[in-house]
Amino acid sequence: MQPVTDPRLVLAILAPLIGAGLVMATGKRPNVREACSFLAATTLFGITASLVPQILAGQRLHFTLLELLPGLSVSLRADALSMIFALSASFLWVLTVFYSAGYMRGLQEHEQTRFNACFALALFGAIGCAFSDNLLTMYLFYEIVSICTYPLVMHHQDEESYEGARKYLTYLTATAKGLVLPAMVLIYVYAGTLDFADNIRTGILPGGIHDGIVTALYACCILGFAKNAVMPFHNWLPSAMVAPTPVSALLHAVAVVKVGVFSTVRVMLYVFGVNTMDGLNLGLPTAYFVSFTIVVASIIALSKDNLKARLAYSTVSQLSYVILGVALLTPRGIDGGLIHIANHAFSKITLFFCAGAIYVATHKKNISEMSGLGRAMPFTFGAFALASLSMIGAPPVAGFVSKWYLVNGAFDAGSVAILLVLLTSTLLNAAYFAPVVYQAFFGQPAEGDSHHHHGEASPAMVIPLTITAVISVLIGLYPQFFERFLKLIT
Repeated sequence: MQPVTDPRLVLAILAPLIGAGLVMATGKRPNVREACSFLAATTLFGITASLVPQILAGQRLHFTLLELLPGLSVSLRADALSMIFALSASFLWVLTVFYSAGYMRGLQEHEQTRFNACFALALFGAIGCAFSDNLLTMYLFYEIVSICTYPLVMHHQDEESYEGARKYLTYLTATAKGLVLPAMVLIYVYAGTLDFADNIRTGILPGGIHDGIVTALYACCILGFAKNAVMPFHNWLPSAMVAPTPVSALLHAVAVVKVGVFSTVRVMLYVFGVNTMDGLNLGLPTAYFVSFTIVVASIIALSKDNLKARLAYSTVSQLSYVILGVALLTPRGIDGGLIHIANHAFSKITLFFCAGAIYVATHKKNISEMSGLGRAMPFTFGAFALASLSMIGAPPVAGFVSKWYLVNGAFDAGSVAILLVLLTSTLLNAAYFAPVVYQAFFGQPAEGDSHHHHGEASPAMVIPLTITAVISVLIGLYPQFFERFLKLIT
């Protein structure tokens, strides 16, 4: 089926860009500024949602912004894979606007205008990646995300935040320029185009290229999109936790890391393709490679007392589920990896929302200080418990759907080793999440540390985290919405 030209794709990427401009123009009026952020977020989600009927009908939408050379353009596309990421990111931005207002005002943070403007620009880059029609366009928007989130990571403007921001930008731009950019040039030389393939099987590389060259290009793309946090290019993510909690939520759930894994699997499936990966035996070795990240990051998470640090290493581990599922090269494995983009987004943003609410209400960061706090903050820790179940992969929460597909995909691939990795990671997930919840609800505060004077954070924070927790359960009970997109991919 021929792609349909649709200007709504341009409107989708313009919504957050215009929103950033309005935020800067109204910065001296906080209520108007937040209203502009909310308007941009709801507009983006509305435009993205309006594309759903055509995508589910099997259409592929397209719009060319700039034609550079034959087979080389800056252009947009919306397909089933785009929608999984774009719908999740745009909807969660709406909730994050409310949450950020409660967090930033609750702590009387400085530079709130810059914060909101950069937040919108980060979504501009993320949605651009989601709707990219080719590797060049995706690369450009990928770099935009890196640049626009730098001011967010260094928001506190102290030595620790500057160091974290420098590491963040160095890792992400160096790997993209040093690995993805040269690979992209060679792919264009060999293929004569950077446009993504029409299906996941064929890819765009012609036959006759030396196997070693294709393998090297593939490795450059896997490692070059370092926002996917695959070890050893993961250290930027824990370092970026010096940022305010809404930024951490943006990094881990809405935009940054999702841009990384989305870009990685887009290249795996639509540049190299299942047939090429299978023919060169790239699938299972990739799954084994990211399995190291899944297990080791979980072990490190166990050692962290700081709640955000534990969540950060959890993200490092969970992101590799997406790549592992796709690397299995089986339909159910690919489905499990792709659906985890959305499932992880809703659950992980809930966890970070909860961490921020705990800090605003109590100024506590360490898990060891939270004994009994669940009784004073039942909504916050109840949401944390539900999201933790999702990360563990327990029914009926969203993460169970991901694990179910991944386990079946590993069976289909005949890999006992991957099954053991999934089992081990599940046990480790339980080991570092369950004690937090148990301690919060059943632990006794340290002597002299009464929680009677604590309560929930402001409704602007508690309502969004409750909504995302409930949605995590709903998409676990009713996964059919995202599964309809999966059927169009695999």
